[in-house]
Amino acid sequence: MSGWICQACGVEYPPTDRPPRECLICTDERQYVPLAGQKWITCEALAREGTAAEVEFLEPGLYRMTVSPRVGIGQQSLLVQTAAGNLLWEPPGFIDAAAVAAIRALGGVAVISSSHPHLTGASVSWSQAFDHAPVYWAAADRAWITRPDDAITLWSGTERPLPGVTFVQCGGHFPGSSMAHWAAGADGRGVYLTGDTIFVGPSRWTVSAMRSYPNLIPLPERAIRQILGAMEPFDYDRLYGSFGQVVEIEAREVVETSLERYITWIRGDVEDY
Repeated sequence: MSGWICQACGVEYPPTDRPPRECLICTDERQYVPLAGQKWITCEALAREGTAAEVEFLEPGLYRMTVSPRVGIGQQSLLVQTAAGNLLWEPPGFIDAAAVAAIRALGGVAVISSSHPHLTGASVSWSQAFDHAPVYWAAADRAWITRPDDAITLWSGTERPLPGVTFVQCGGHFPGSSMAHWAAGADGRGVYLTGDTIFVGPSRWTVSAMRSYPNLIPLPERAIRQILGAMEPFDYDRLYGSFGQVVEIEAREVVETSLERYITWIRGDVEDY
């Protein structure tokens, strides 16, 4: 049985007799408790209500899984294929037999990870469905683990869980906020899976970074510089966000231009306001 799923954020808690009184994720200042209060559900109940996952091809070696109706924040998970096994990035807060079968048909899951605690979804349930695949969790964010499990593997700095895939701790949104760098993506030019560490704007030609997106809390210059510095060593020409946004080409230029503009504004080095 899966655990309790917070209906506001979609993060999983242990399968106890009663749901938690409050959600650790939602009560943090980066997120929020809905006006109607904290509500809980299980994946089994979601499936009975008609919730389902759909998998689509994005580019060679990369697939996207979308859950409908949306669960929690509604992130779209990404599956990166490698010769040594697959990475499931930002798992949804929903799992059922059909979703597992669809992912198994693409080679299954060898590693699970997320950019930050908001988008961990039902990580442990997904791990259990794939022979207890390790769930990589940034050590700096261990206080936000909502369903402890032996599959959770702590890491910091950079981590290479699969050949050609590197987790890069950037900080900013959370102390452990990270991205997954996929060297073979974009025809070998390199791809970052950004989560909320870098948020792709609607035009796809601008990005931003925030401590809180829903509560509009900005980051200081030092945090933005830290993100840029962590990203810099890796080649990349494409970005994939967790809500369907993609910067198809020239992603490095988009990131550097956007974040330098951000710094200009938070420093007040502008006159048109």
